Amino acid sequence: MGHAKSHASATDGDFTQFVVYQNGLFIEFVFNCKDSGSICVSYNYLMIDDANNHNPIHFSREEFKLSERKLLRDGQWANARVDFVHINDQDWTVKDFSSRTWWVRNSIGRFLLRRELRVLKQLNGIVGISGSAFRIDAFALATQFLPGRILAQVKPDEVATDFFPQLEALVQAIHARKLVHLDIRGPKNILVQPNGKPAIIDFQSSLSTRWMPNFLRRILEDIDLGGVYKRWNLWQPQTLDETRREVLERSNRFRRFWLLRGYPTFGSKKPRAK
Repeated sequence: MGHAKSHASATDGDFTQFVVYQNGLFIEFVFNCKDSGSICVSYNYLMIDDANNHNPIHFSREEFKLSERKLLRDGQWANARVDFVHINDQDWTVKDFSSRTWWVRNSIGRFLLRRELRVLKQLNGIVGISGSAFRIDAFALATQFLPGRILAQVKPDEVATDFFPQLEALVQAIHARKLVHLDIRGPKNILVQPNGKPAIIDFQSSLSTRWMPNFLRRILEDIDLGGVYKRWNLWQPQTLDETRREVLERSNRFRRFWLLRGYPTFGSKKPRAK
């Protein structure tokens, strides 16, 4: 027999959720007794990358549904809905594909959530990146909420002179874990926290560089750093030295051949609300 763990919850005798881990396979059974007195069973499943080191589930789908939520971003179509929620005395960000079409949530949705969870586990412990990430179920990912405003909502004179060097160091810490973000150029994934320090969110476009040849890894890392230096050059050009300007110029040349221009939304996004 393999390693197994379970979690169960019930509400008013009508709904029971039972979650089982068996050899790295996550299975969520939902028993619903409302249909003509009969028991209807549905289930979701997903593979967990490390069967012996999965992240704990801090709350269930049912707890999430019953909680008060605040919309942060409605990606629409092939993007997840992103909500802020307060559960069990903690603030969480939930990225949820359950409301998308069957094809999207069972293909793109599962793939992106699985990859982002793996990335966040690799980055665990870096200050300025959300921790405690876990899969609520096959279609939703939760991470600790990072308070702050996206850089697009901040005025240049609200940013301290040490903000961009700190952001640069944060990006370099990501690179030290053999990862690249690849969506830093736009300001929507950079936060200014209440203490004035930077944070980075949304790792669904990220890639591992562990398998890449050095020249390709350097190109992708320059693209990340170019995103930092682009805003740095616009807001505090007097502190951007020549070496960093050269990286910015290199990244601009690479960007002309870059095929990934963000993740399609097919609709406007609401600003981060908290």
